[in-house]
Amino acid sequence: MKSTMSNLLLKLIVTPALIGLVSLAGRRWGPSISGWLVGLPLTSGPIVLFLALDQGAAFAARASLGILIGGASVALFCLAYSWLASRLPWWLTLLTSWGVFMAVTWLLQLGTIPLLPAFLGVFAILLLVLRLLPARKGSFLSTTLPWWDIPARMLIATAFVLLLTGLAPALGPQLSGLLAPFPIYTTILAVFAHYFQGASAASHLLRGVVLGLFAFVGFFLVVAALITQAGIPGTFLSATALTLTVQGISLLLLRSQQSKKAAES
Repeated sequence: MKSTMSNLLLKLIVTPALIGLVSLAGRRWGPSISGWLVGLPLTSGPIVLFLALDQGAAFAARASLGILIGGASVALFCLAYSWLASRLPWWLTLLTSWGVFMAVTWLLQLGTIPLLPAFLGVFAILLLVLRLLPARKGSFLSTTLPWWDIPARMLIATAFVLLLTGLAPALGPQLSGLLAPFPIYTTILAVFAHYFQGASAASHLLRGVVLGLFAFVGFFLVVAALITQAGIPGTFLSATALTLTVQGISLLLLRSQQSKKAAES
């Protein structure tokens, strides 16, 4: 009961706080940085920690492998949304992109992939998606956002987290892991950027998400590989250190891309 209440408090407090902070970061530094922050394991990392505490290290290791593989589904969601955003209204773009995520997730849950091949495969998919993302030029639409913009993002994101995590126990560790990276934050931020600022803003945000996914998959590689031998504290400290290192490198790449585009415009 105590751990259940702790999980619920985590979802009710951390989820809206994170989406609020990321939304404010997007207003301050632009959608690319907002997307880069969303690429971090902001919800799936704590979820795996609680799984390890409640269900044991072996369960957490299997779930971490599923989450790592699910990074491919997130990347392909971003690719689909980026290409469709300039062609379709936001709601149809979203439904189609969700369909891509669920179709890829369904295919991935049909078999079991060992850890190292899974990591290398997802890493290759992230590189490919970065090359296939559309190049967006021009400035974003300037608009005054309504007062309810950020509160609505926080409310919707929290509702999604509660719904998906509520279904997870019936799904088992592999499918739960594959569904854990469901692009909740990415969906909220991309739809609001698309609706209020246009397809270009949504595309820049999603490129940031894909760059952030390199740190995401690195985190779960470490957790899946070490948690049954190294224990919870050592594993999560090592995973966090790797994540911050990779995320720092990806931020340099993102800044470099932004500077190059600014010089060309």
